[in-house]
Amino acid sequence: MSFNDLLVKIDDVVWGIPTIVLILVTGLVLTIRTRGIQFTKLGRAFKTIFRKNEGHGELSGFAALCTALSATIGTGNIVGVATAILGGGPGALFWMWFAAILGTATKYAECMLAIKYREVKPDGTILGGPFYTIEKGMGKNWKWLAVLFAIFGTLVGLFGIGTFTQVNGITGAVQNAFDPQKTSIAFSLFGIDYTWATVISGIIITVCVALVIIGGLKRIAKVAEKIVPAMAIIYVFLGLSVLIMNATKIPAAFALIFKSAFGFQAIAGGAAGFVLKQIMDSMQKGIARGIFSNEAGLGSAPIAASAVQTDEPVEQGLVNMTGTVIDTLIICTMTGLSIVIAGGDVWNSGLNGAALTAAAFSKVLGGDGSSVQFLLMLCLVFFAFTTILGWDYYSERCLEYLTKGNMAVVKVYRWLYILAVAIGPYMTISAVWTIADITNGLMAIPNCISLLVLSGIVAKETKSYFDRYPTLK
Repeated sequence: MSFNDLLVKIDDVVWGIPTIVLILVTGLVLTIRTRGIQFTKLGRAFKTIFRKNEGHGELSGFAALCTALSATIGTGNIVGVATAILGGGPGALFWMWFAAILGTATKYAECMLAIKYREVKPDGTILGGPFYTIEKGMGKNWKWLAVLFAIFGTLVGLFGIGTFTQVNGITGAVQNAFDPQKTSIAFSLFGIDYTWATVISGIIITVCVALVIIGGLKRIAKVAEKIVPAMAIIYVFLGLSVLIMNATKIPAAFALIFKSAFGFQAIAGGAAGFVLKQIMDSMQKGIARGIFSNEAGLGSAPIAASAVQTDEPVEQGLVNMTGTVIDTLIICTMTGLSIVIAGGDVWNSGLNGAALTAAAFSKVLGGDGSSVQFLLMLCLVFFAFTTILGWDYYSERCLEYLTKGNMAVVKVYRWLYILAVAIGPYMTISAVWTIADITNGLMAIPNCISLLVLSGIVAKETKSYFDRYPTLK
């Protein structure tokens, strides 16, 4: 059995029916207990983003949202959607939407609880996240679950979302833009040729990451506040251009997505077992990639949210839940629809990752495709770069919890993180994404358990806040 085959088997176990059910049930329970907050209070949530924050904390609500978005808007929106469609068919996009709709309530609850149970250290800095939500909210007897979350969170940063997938996506996009035919080979490793575009871009990203993360949270937040909104606007403009130019094809694309999601394509010529497998593949890839992209239920965004200058947990929960809408229901949808509209000859062409998305955009927009590829590369580079920064912060906070604030260990970890970024370009796409899926699933399990246990607290806090402030104050 090869290493990749072993990873796939582990992934199938971690992302089996129990984990998928746990994540969806968590979102459903929280939707019910908050009375559909993602539907009834979404407008208020967007207004709350730009309000001036008052209270204890290190960051504004907008800065915390940008830090969280910096960790979510990344390769998942461009590369992750492409790999989901390749692995689970167009129907994977439906399950990404389904998980995101329920996940919006999950994101609200986990960020609200992070503010409620955060801890202010003697030097005035704040540490919070699911580890403290579990320890303080569920009690000391559950500290082992908090420790498990922190361990998995550290691993996700070092081996999953934070490093390998992001830098691999960056270097892949750069190569696709500047040397798609692999004419300038720098060296070969295990039978794989690596171009100078990959090597040089990998070195540049590693150096830039090192310069920023040594500066800590506030430097990361400042970079995220500037880069994330600008790149999101560029990508949304590109995606809207694709959809507007092909507006007549959108209904057919939606029909194909729904048919694929429920196995209707396979029913005509397949046995029941094959149909069920297609549905499960769509669900697994769609939900797994959706969680990878928007991180609802993963427990990462609450770590940044806990540092916000506010004394109202519900307000920051509202702000952060908009991140799931922006990430998956807007940006991922644009990518997925563009790929589906481009047709089966593109997503069955053998291309993968950023190359597939670039090919879809280029075909739909027309022209020689070089300008589209360059813009897509630019968006992916900056999206992924900020994701690397955001996840360094998340995993450092998990490690800080595990070591009881031993910053010497955290500083060593920073250099290990930089090393992981340096070697990320030389890993295969399939291995990188499978490792990310596994670590994500392991991190989501303890967080979702705590959210279910504390759903009563979520309901109580939510009702209390809206009783006190029925309108935006």
